[in-house]
Amino acid sequence: MIPLTVSLCQSDDNESAENSLWQRELACAIKDPLELLAAVGLSADDIPGGISPQQTFPLRVPRNYVARMRTGDPTDPLLLQVLPRQLESAIQPDFLHDPVGDTAATTLPGLLHKYHGRVLLITTGTCPVHCRYCFRQHFPYTKNRPGDHQWTAVAEYIAARPEITEVILSGGDPLSLSTKRLRGISNALRHIPHLRRLRVHTRMPIVLPERINDSFLRWLSGLPWQIVLVTHCNHANELGNDVQHALNKLRHIGVTLLNQAVLLKDVNDSVNAQCRLNESLFASGVLPYYLHLLDRVQGAEHFDVPETTAISLMNEIRQRLPGFLVPQLVREIAGEAHKTPINH
Repeated sequence: MIPLTVSLCQSDDNESAENSLWQRELACAIKDPLELLAAVGLSADDIPGGISPQQTFPLRVPRNYVARMRTGDPTDPLLLQVLPRQLESAIQPDFLHDPVGDTAATTLPGLLHKYHGRVLLITTGTCPVHCRYCFRQHFPYTKNRPGDHQWTAVAEYIAARPEITEVILSGGDPLSLSTKRLRGISNALRHIPHLRRLRVHTRMPIVLPERINDSFLRWLSGLPWQIVLVTHCNHANELGNDVQHALNKLRHIGVTLLNQAVLLKDVNDSVNAQCRLNESLFASGVLPYYLHLLDRVQGAEHFDVPETTAISLMNEIRQRLPGFLVPQLVREIAGEAHKTPINH
């Protein structure tokens, strides 16, 4: 049903010049920690505890995103999200390779069925940026990258279950795929009468806003379902003018924009940082949706914020912002039938 004869994370040879622009930007992303530090006026000696030059989860960050970092500041909240540090090598017994139970929820290659009424498709293992706290940094993408016949099985699985009304495109980042490939996936789902919504989880409009181009918008606006696009923005400094322009284009075609953030130590774990983030998101047409407690993935313990601290933080945020600007604090617990709200 979907004409995929090569790996989904590869680009098409006949992409238009418009699509080639963002693909070139993606190809030119910084992959060397020392190059990243030099780009922001720092050296390895400036980083407390040092950097990790050799990583099993390699560095990748677009230059557009790097340009938003503060020069000469080793505590910059954008830098801390992407810079591999020696802290990642500490082995913590309570931090796992699969902290949210993705493996157990994998029903077919490329399809996770965790929650009632919706399924998640692992469309690609590629992301435009490698966040150091990523809960899927150890995910076996090679085993979960469907071929042609397997995508047919995915569509048949959804079609056979009328209770499934929503499909979530995830990854990796689904917008790492060309628009042609995204169109192939959506075409395979069009015949399923009980689908109502398509949800896209992506960091691409935040870190590489050039991806939101005219061909992508045409594809999205032509889909038969309600479209929800969930961005992943953790700090107000990520919302540059080009990002806001990309988000405005999505709003213009009627896409519902939500944001999910992760609460990260030394990045956004203050009342001021959270209030500024949520105000800035709403000014950009995005409604704060979830604030996730850290998924306890191996290598990310240094980002963890204790639950009691998070609850106290949320209480202060509620005193400063109207309710519609306060995201729901949640934790994902493997095997649970929904995200777990953290209220008190």
